[in-house]
Amino acid sequence: MNSQYAIDRIQLQDVLLNYAAAVDERNRENYRACFSENVEVVGFGSQIYHGRDSWVDYVWRTLEKYSATQHMLGPQLATIHGVTAYTRTNVQALHFIANSSEKFTLWGTYKNSLQRHGDNWLIHRHELIVNGKSSS
Repeated sequence: MNSQYAIDRIQLQDVLLNYAAAVDERNRENYRACFSENVEVVGFGSQIYHGRDSWVDYVWRTLEKYSATQHMLGPQLATIHGVTAYTRTNVQALHFIANSSEKFTLWGTYKNSLQRHGDNWLIHRHELIVNGKSSS
């Protein structure tokens, strides 16, 4: 394993960690910075989202339903091919419904295709595979 591979692996993990932190902290600009301009997003309902602005707008409208969220990520598997990488990351996301004592937890997997842009990796395709949900 060369040092660039190790650097890339850490950077790929950081993209998803920044993604989760930005959602939970409601930091729209940090969240937006995780995605390429022409990102494609699938698995968040029946619609496919094309473009960073379309996706971020949808997420921020959806977050209005929740008083708080917490996204916990499992270890990430990554395959790197030059300037393209593929990652698989398990997620457990707790959602507290605004103005309610209700909450729900989602278990799933993020499957991402990322591309290197200069010194940074950006999500080019983002997919959520839902494995289960529970409410209380």
